[in-house]
Amino acid sequence: MVNFLTLEHVTHHYFSKEGYTKAIDNISFSVDEGEFVSILGPSGCGKSTILSIIAGIIKNTQGNVYLEGKPIKDSKLAIGYMLQQDYLFPWKTIMNNILLGPKINRKNTDSYKKAALELLQEVGLQNVENQYPPSLSGGMRQRAALVRTLINDPKILLLDEPFSALDYQTKLKLEDLVGTILKTYNKTAILVTHDIGEAIAMSDRILLMNKGPGSLAKIFSVPKELREETPLDVRKHPQYQILFDEIWEELDKREETGKVGVI
Repeated sequence: MVNFLTLEHVTHHYFSKEGYTKAIDNISFSVDEGEFVSILGPSGCGKSTILSIIAGIIKNTQGNVYLEGKPIKDSKLAIGYMLQQDYLFPWKTIMNNILLGPKINRKNTDSYKKAALELLQEVGLQNVENQYPPSLSGGMRQRAALVRTLINDPKILLLDEPFSALDYQTKLKLEDLVGTILKTYNKTAILVTHDIGEAIAMSDRILLMNKGPGSLAKIFSVPKELREETPLDVRKHPQYQILFDEIWEELDKREETGKVGVI
C-alpha cells in the first residue's frame, strides 16, 4: 500500500552571499490518508520549512517528497495552507474572499456559493458573507480563512500555527472546530506548533523535532482513547497528562544535552 504522503531523507539549505544555513537535515516520515500529524518543536527547528516544501513553495535541496506515490511536483492534488495570519483581503467581502480560489482557477464561482454558505454555517458564521474582514473578530476571521481553504476541497491541509495569535478560549474553540471538521470530511492534515497540549489534543501522531538544523528526534503515537475525543475533551482525559509529561521529559532531556531548546 502506497503512503498518502512520504518524505524521504529531505534536507534543505538556505543560501546567502555569506554562505548557507542548513534548516532541516535528513527528514523522513510518512502520513496516511485521513491522518492528523503534528510537527512539534522550538522556533528555528525547520517546522515551517517542511510545510513549505510539501506545499511546493520551496524546493528541497536533497531528498524526495511523494504525494500518492508521485513526486510532489507532478501531483495534481489540491493542497490547502492555513497560516497564523488569516490574510483576508480587507476590501473584499467574506464571500468574495472565500471564492477567490475558484475564481483564480477560472471555475464557475456561482456553483461554489451554496457550498460556501453551508461551510460558513458549519463554522458558526452564518449571515456574515456580505461583511468585511475588519468588522469580524480574530477568531471569526480565522474561521472564514478555514472556509476559504476548504472550499477548494484540498486533499491535504497544512496548518502553520493557525491559532497562536488568538486568545486562549478562542484558540481552544477553534481547535475543537477544526478537529471536528477535518474528521467529518476525512481530511489529511499536518499541523506545525510549539504547543504540546495543542499537538496532543488534535493529532494521531506527533513528530518531535531537534533544534537547528532540524532533524526528527522522536515520534509519539497518541493513544486511541484520546484520538476518539474532541480536542476540548482530550485535555480532561487522564491519558492527556501522561503523554504531556512524557513529551515534556523528552524535550527537557534534549535541552540538557544541548540538542533542543525550550518550548
